[in-house]
Amino acid sequence: MALIPEEWVRQHLIHYLNNEKGYPLSLMKVEKEFKYNKLSKRADIVVCDRNGAPLLMAECKSADVEITQGVFDQAMRYNLTMDVKIMVLSNGINNFCFQLDKEQQTYLALTEIPEWEK
Repeated sequence: MALIPEEWVRQHLIHYLNNEKGYPLSLMKVEKEFKYNKLSKRADIVVCDRNGAPLLMAECKSADVEITQGVFDQAMRYNLTMDVKIMVLSNGINNFCFQLDKEQQTYLALTEIPEWEK
């Protein structure tokens, strides 16, 4: 199987999450299928907490795809179903991380991806 540009970004992000931020590989799901408006969708990376609940979701794009408001909106729509605390958007060059503030019903931009909470 050829390593397409989006897959390159996904594999590097998995490596970063595991080796730099401490997220266990055993709790990561790649191309996690879920339903959104009765349609089957796939999240590029979903990391669950130790109880199996989704904690972090990452949307990966190839390096030639700009992370725009549209990409952000797509990810946030997906999160209506996934209900994760942390959202990561990456094209391998630019990385954006947001944390859901449920009380305020808004996303807070983070300067970096949080470390795994052991």
